[in-house]
Amino acid sequence: MRFMLLLKGDPPEGATPDERLIGAMLKFNEELVKAGVLLAAEGLHSSGAGARVSYLDGERTVIDGPFTESKELVAGYYLIQVKSKEEAIEWALRCPVEYAAGPGQEAVVEVRHVAEMTDLPEATDEQRADEQRLRTQIPGG
Repeated sequence: MRFMLLLKGDPPEGATPDERLIGAMLKFNEELVKAGVLLAAEGLHSSGAGARVSYLDGERTVIDGPFTESKELVAGYYLIQVKSKEEAIEWALRCPVEYAAGPGQEAVVEVRHVAEMTDLPEATDEQRADEQRLRTQIPGG
């Protein structure tokens, strides 16, 4: 089963992680790699460098960042392959987010199960085959 560990937050505009955070995250990444569960991991720039595309009643609107609700934003993610939700939670508990949160700041790692085509009973055999064909065309997929 694949799970995403979503690291919640929005770093300040132009901020970069300090040496302690970088070291702690690299150590955690190494543990994930040694355990054979890491599929991908990335940090994200602040929402000020991003944009949103919203869709309502047939219209698309582009909204430039920054966005105010930083508790709902994603600062980075891990994609892991583990045997259960409980194992994914165990990894989330080990994620060194305390290095990213200052005094009085909450750090959140959201654990989400990645939906697989096999989880969709409405999908046709042709759609499953199309999805599998597309996966083979993705580098590393």
